[in-house]
Amino acid sequence: MTGPINLRLLDRLVADGLITAEQQEAAHNFVQRTGDRVEEALLEVNAIEETALLKWLAAQHRTRFVSTEKLAKADIDRVTLDKVPKKLAERDGIFPVLYDAAQGVLSVVTADPGNAPALHDLQLASGVKEVRAFVGRPRAVKAAINKAYHGDIHAFAVLDRSAHEQFTSMLNVFERNLVSEESLANALATETGSRERVMSERELMQSGSSAVTSGGRAFTSDSYVETLNVLVTLLENSRADLRGHSAQVARLMRKVSERIGVSDIQRNAFTIAGYLHDLGKMSAYHLTALNVAEYDGHRTAALKLVRSPSRLLEAAHLPKDTVEAVEGMYERFDGQGFPNGVLGKDIPLGARLLAIADTYADLTQNPRNPYRKTLRPAQACEVLSKYKGSVFDPNLVDVFRLTVTGDDVRARLLANRHRVLIIDGDPEETTVLELRLIEQGFEVVQARTSDQALKLLERGDIELVISELDLSPHDGFAVLAEARKYTWGKELPWLVLTGRTSRADAQRAFDSGAVDYLTKPVNADVLVTKLKQVLERAGKGRGPRGVSGSLTEMGLPDIVQVLWHGRKTGSLKIRGEGAVGEIHFVNGAIFNALWGHHRGEEAFYAMLRLKEGDFAMDPGFVASQQVVSASPEALLLEGMRRMDEAER
Repeated sequence: MTGPINLRLLDRLVADGLITAEQQEAAHNFVQRTGDRVEEALLEVNAIEETALLKWLAAQHRTRFVSTEKLAKADIDRVTLDKVPKKLAERDGIFPVLYDAAQGVLSVVTADPGNAPALHDLQLASGVKEVRAFVGRPRAVKAAINKAYHGDIHAFAVLDRSAHEQFTSMLNVFERNLVSEESLANALATETGSRERVMSERELMQSGSSAVTSGGRAFTSDSYVETLNVLVTLLENSRADLRGHSAQVARLMRKVSERIGVSDIQRNAFTIAGYLHDLGKMSAYHLTALNVAEYDGHRTAALKLVRSPSRLLEAAHLPKDTVEAVEGMYERFDGQGFPNGVLGKDIPLGARLLAIADTYADLTQNPRNPYRKTLRPAQACEVLSKYKGSVFDPNLVDVFRLTVTGDDVRARLLANRHRVLIIDGDPEETTVLELRLIEQGFEVVQARTSDQALKLLERGDIELVISELDLSPHDGFAVLAEARKYTWGKELPWLVLTGRTSRADAQRAFDSGAVDYLTKPVNADVLVTKLKQVLERAGKGRGPRGVSGSLTEMGLPDIVQVLWHGRKTGSLKIRGEGAVGEIHFVNGAIFNALWGHHRGEEAFYAMLRLKEGDFAMDPGFVASQQVVSASPEALLLEGMRRMDEAER
């Protein structure tokens, strides 16, 4: 189970007093990290005992339960097994335990006793009068199927916790001997050198932005980073509460880097820093920027180990941005950090991002963090906000919060906004400005070059432009002059926001038709007030605007829920896996869905499984007929059930 079903089940367990809010969050994080079912997550994080969980689930489904211990000891006769074909058992996760030939009743164990379609299929396939479904642990049902149908006598061994812990301990000892921090450094240095020897100049040129380069050395975005993922994951197997931590930090670094819009080279360098930042620091303390700022013991340890990752991997010749990030992650925005005591934006961007991502991952995954419990994403972001301006870059904290919580996507979906184009080559500066405008009700589009800006302007849907003067290949004056040649640009409000302070530049901007001239840095509230005044004077209406984004920013189930609860009308267009589809909304209800040759509910279920792709909301579309009658909630629940079955 994933998505809404997870949340619903966990919420009900909390409401019934069977688990705490902290245990709920731990289970939720486990599901997000592993993709496993929520029942297994609850057991893995020790939130609840198996018997108590199965008893509660049985009460919800008004049936009985069968424990893992009983399933492991069960000796099912061949007649009973033959009533459930092997393919059906594996597909639907159904295991037969008893067949009453006289009554024509077949009793089975399944993790989903409420799956009526699957039980109906079983009744037809087995030819029995009635199927009675008991509830069992998902992994136990799977183990029973493997043992009975495939003869796997060790199928239940993985569920024996004591035996599993002994095996894991042995495996960790083996991996520590096989992969040490020193051998990792040697392996990466050897791999880098080998790649250089076989990669020709032509291949380097063709690789373009897909490689991170430093001093002539190439770090490809796929093979090199994936190697880091595997090796660092092996190293962290013995870290208990921090297992998988560096991989999570690396994912956060990549996600925020993409949100800011840095180059591919920088993005990959920052991602590598996420993987390597704890190398050589795996001691009793977890040395995050927050912990080091708050505790003397952590600070003392970090002072000794701050350069450990770069020293261990000196032979690998890491990218400069990676080295700056890992060595500068304990610098503080107020200048009270180390090793160099730099402050503000003098701290490398990668280091400022790594300090935030590492602390966030610690707060949301590690129960031994300063709060002694794993925090929800929103709670962790509140902690980061408390240290804005002291430990962390305040603007990057805001960028990070909106990135990991999806608030900016949610806001864009729910609001009707004026569309503003920001033309500026500085990704960090413009991203911060973008977030401030989004918070104030604007839809923001960004362009890094003058050529990109003109292509966006040609669409004719931009209501206001904020432009830097220092652009390439043509400056801001040239872009403004070109725009004024066309119908869509003659009356377009144009505000200059630049680092230039010359009076001559300001006068030239006004002579060219700019409505205002501001120099950086500018107070966001003042800028927003000016923009609103400009739009009012221009008589710009505030009609509904389309919204677009990536499914990696917000998954389709969440988008559907936002539009449903927001009672939105329009067409949600989905593009993914080489196909295009649509979901039609009327006041939050789903009227129709189209995907390939599918129509209605089947099309909706097909799109729901997409993990990657793009979406675009057209609020001006009006559905001509209602094909789907089920509520969005029912569609989501059924879609999640189907996805869960397909993954088993």
